[in-house]
Amino acid sequence: MKRGTVLASVLAAATMAAFAMNAGAGEPAPAVRPAAAPEPPAVLDRWKAGTNYTLLTTPQPPAVKRGKVEVNEVFWYGCGHCYALDPALESWKVNKPAYIEFVRIPVIWGPVHVQHARLYYTLQALGRADLHPKVFETIHRQGNLLAAQTEQEARALQLAFLRENGVTEKKFNEVYDSKAVTEGVERAQSLTGRFEVASVPLMIVQGKFVTSVSQAGSEKDLLALINDLAASEKGR
Repeated sequence: MKRGTVLASVLAAATMAAFAMNAGAGEPAPAVRPAAAPEPPAVLDRWKAGTNYTLLTTPQPPAVKRGKVEVNEVFWYGCGHCYALDPALESWKVNKPAYIEFVRIPVIWGPVHVQHARLYYTLQALGRADLHPKVFETIHRQGNLLAAQTEQEARALQLAFLRENGVTEKKFNEVYDSKAVTEGVERAQSLTGRFEVASVPLMIVQGKFVTSVSQAGSEKDLLALINDLAASEKGR
């Protein structure tokens, strides 16, 4: 889903305008150049550089130790494509190679994305990553966007959601306003620009390879490609 696509017309025109600049639907088309390694590792022989995956114009250093490979999913809770891909990623995460470190990054293009990013990092800080799929369900199945015109309204919606799932108001307020959550949102905003994110869901391997469901061909092929790209970077 490209920047700015929203689930419903429940948000005010001012919020919608933040999305309209980049409206549309589909799979990622980031500003990238084709990967140009003259002799790609044999593990990548089945994939076509420039078609199945591309290379970021400015690769970013991964935040992992040597011998590890970082795989990022850039996503938005309001994105239908992200919702559709999430179960496959959850299953892959359980059986992925041990050297892969999987880190989700909530995209930030506007106010609603900030609200959802704060919810995501609040879940992580609370140790309630189990609620990640439920956020998708609440938004896409129940029609509760968990975002609003103002930060205060969005906060109230998100508090209600978490209270329904066993989090006290006191704990919510402590974590929601914490330094860790604020820094997570700021980092996500920075990475949205540094990774040249034009649409989501977007998969990034080791801060340089970019791919998506449409580029890989299917969800199954995407997961295989991610594993192969990661294998090509192991030990570097």
